[in-house]
Amino acid sequence: MIGSRRSLFPSLAAMIPGVYKHWNCRNNVYPRSDVRRYPVPDESVFWTASYPDYQPPVHEADVLKGKEWADLDIDDPNFKAKWNQLDGNVNRVSFVGEYEVLNGYPQNMFGRTGLRGRGLLGRWGPNHAADPVVTRWKVNSAGRQVVDERTGKRVLQMCAIERQDCGAWAIPGGMVDPGEQVSATLKREFMEEAMSESGETEEVERFFKSGQEIYKGYVDDPRNTDNAWMETVAVNFHDEDGHVVGKFSLCAGDDAAKVRWMDIDSGVKLYASHTSIVRKVVELLNAHW
Repeated sequence: MIGSRRSLFPSLAAMIPGVYKHWNCRNNVYPRSDVRRYPVPDESVFWTASYPDYQPPVHEADVLKGKEWADLDIDDPNFKAKWNQLDGNVNRVSFVGEYEVLNGYPQNMFGRTGLRGRGLLGRWGPNHAADPVVTRWKVNSAGRQVVDERTGKRVLQMCAIERQDCGAWAIPGGMVDPGEQVSATLKREFMEEAMSESGETEEVERFFKSGQEIYKGYVDDPRNTDNAWMETVAVNFHDEDGHVVGKFSLCAGDDAAKVRWMDIDSGVKLYASHTSIVRKVVELLNAHW
């Protein structure tokens, strides 16, 4: 079954470079732990590649124990997951396609990560997130849009947060709650992480109903394991004249240590695969890169 899916990788890799090679979730120490992943060479990432010596450690973060938002242990007799389908309010369907379940464990479709178990992720299999890429054009003190002298294109700014868990700058996204519509998650996460409740107006409400989907699929996230992984829906919400969310002062909250309007160019470094997602927004809006 895995072999039949290999044709998916080139097209997905073109969308988010590096995903199919697991640059962020391979050959390193797992986040918020001292657990080192089992080494996985480039040629051994895909499950179709023979790797007889592969013996990754198992890691389950203590933070998962007893949490309502987390699955039970996979060998718990009360845990009876319905893989590859909607399991009550929990969506266990992957955006990429059907994943295999081997000896009761869902298998990461993009191959080996050097770690078994769930790590920090609450769900076995796909963990769904939503990433709102909120943008505006950069303006100077006179209120005129800034154009880069080298490319002749307008400079785009995005709302970026500094993550408290790792210090990396990122899109202000988060997990989709069970039974929640992705559209609701996109707005909720932006308001929780980047704006205060005072900024929630009817105009803002309308703004978050007019986004354009940029990416929907697997994310090369540092928290991924062989049995649990991140997937996301990334949507661009662009404030063309800067008069909706662009006019508000940003306010860090929830999981954000800091928040700011960040200039976007080829030197921007963001968490996980976020840089690749933002670049697709730049191409969409024909902005400076």
